[in-house]
This record gives sequence, C-alpha cells and structure tokens, in this order.
Amino acid sequence: MECAGADRATSMGPVNDDLVTRFLTDGFVKVEGAFPPRVAADCARLLWRETGYDPDDPSTWKEPVVRLAGMAQGPFAAAANSPALHEAFDLLVGEGRWEPRYSLGTFPLRFPHPVEPDDAGWHIEGSYLPEGEQWYFTNLRSRDRALLMLFLFSEVTEADAPTRIRVGSHLDVPPLLEPYGEAGVSGLEIAPQLVEASAHRPLAYATGRPGDVYLCHPFLVHAAQPHHGTRPRFMAQPPLCPAVPYELDRPDGAYSPVEQAIRRGLGH
Repeated sequence: MECAGADRATSMGPVNDDLVTRFLTDGFVKVEGAFPPRVAADCARLLWRETGYDPDDPSTWKEPVVRLAGMAQGPFAAAANSPALHEAFDLLVGEGRWEPRYSLGTFPLRFPHPVEPDDAGWHIEGSYLPEGEQWYFTNLRSRDRALLMLFLFSEVTEADAPTRIRVGSHLDVPPLLEPYGEAGVSGLEIAPQLVEASAHRPLAYATGRPGDVYLCHPFLVHAAQPHHGTRPRFMAQPPLCPAVPYELDRPDGAYSPVEQAIRRGLGH
C-alpha cells in the first residue's frame, strides 16, 4: 500500500501535533519538498559522476547496487539544512538535541538489474561498532543515532525499488533491545527477532519526488528490494546524529517524540 507516500504525507507548513502523532504511531513522517528539486538535480548529477555510469546508456549500469560514501559538496549540505528539516528535527528530536549535518551518505544507488541484490533483508540500522565486532550495534537509547533519514534524489514509484517499511514496527523493537542493556546488540544477532516481532505490521513504501525526505524512528524495521523497473533510484540514508544521548527516565518528563515512542514500546 502507499499509505506512506501519499495518505500520510505532510507538506511541512506549520509543524503541528498531527505530525508528532503520525510519527509516534507509524514510526516515520514524509516531508514533501523538504529541499528544492533543483538541489536534488544537482546532487543527482554529482552522484552519476561518482558511479562512472552513463545516465543515458543502461548498458553501462553494471551492478544492481552502487554504494557511495559520504558526499559533502554544496548541494548535499543545502539538502540537509533546509528550514523545513531543521524545524522537523527540533520537533521530533528536541531543540538543541541534534547535530547539524553538512554531508550526506551513505548512498545505496539501485539500478534495474536481473541479478538479485543480497541486501534486501528486514532490519534496523546499527549506529556504533564495539571493538572487535564486525556488525554495527544499537541499544535501547539508540546510541549515536537520533533519526534514520531517507533523502530522495530521483522520482521513486513502487516500480523503482522503494525502501519497504513495516508501519508501526518501531514499537515492536524496544522490548527486544531492553535485555541487552547499554551494551546493545548487533543487527545480525537481533535480525530474526525483528522479523518475527514485526511481521504483523502493514507495509508501506518510501515513494516520492526528488526533494522529499522520510524522517524515521531509529527502530523502524525496513528493507531494500530488488529493482525490476526501468529507471535508477538515487537515495541517501544518513543518520541524524544526537548532540546528547536519548534518555528514557527524565525527571522533568520532557521527552522527545523519539523517546516517547521507545517508552511506549516498553509499555510505559
């Protein structure tokens, strides 16, 4: 279903309680036109250059997925620092509780391809790598990640391999993370539990236009998918980094919506 892309979108006029309610319930909000289409086009040109592929010659699109690291040219900094996004960060994470970004990445650029990618499993994003470990970890306070963000630099329909989202799955994850305490757990270890706990959730797709951004709870269960369409999908999935750690027991009760959702998942 496309409840994410259309029915639950917001144009980010005055940010209001409805946006928070949908974030708490669904685990994400879509910010339509979060940055200008011309900025998205500039970003896409820079991404094409990095791939070495010819945008007009599909025979050059050799791999199903091209992963690019962080990019810090001007258009990417502009995309990450629009007034609409800063307003939403303040609302969802808390004013003064997030770090500005001046680069974006990583970029999983997906191309139409007969070969199935090997990265399409359901998961949540890890955010820190303990010494001696090979897979990134997360913990109940979402150490080192305030939000997961999906920046669209191309038109993305259901035919263009949009990210799949299990709506409301962010509420299923806190009870799974709680036993691991502050140390947390690797995404590889906890993946089977995530898949089972969120299997009942309805499915949405991160579709949209260039310049749209999805702001997702760090615990939102999501997955890639093979691309059997005709046009490449260009997207970034950077974290928003916290300026201060999330807290789940605030004496003043001044919980951000991200913290509220974690507490709600724990039954608080």
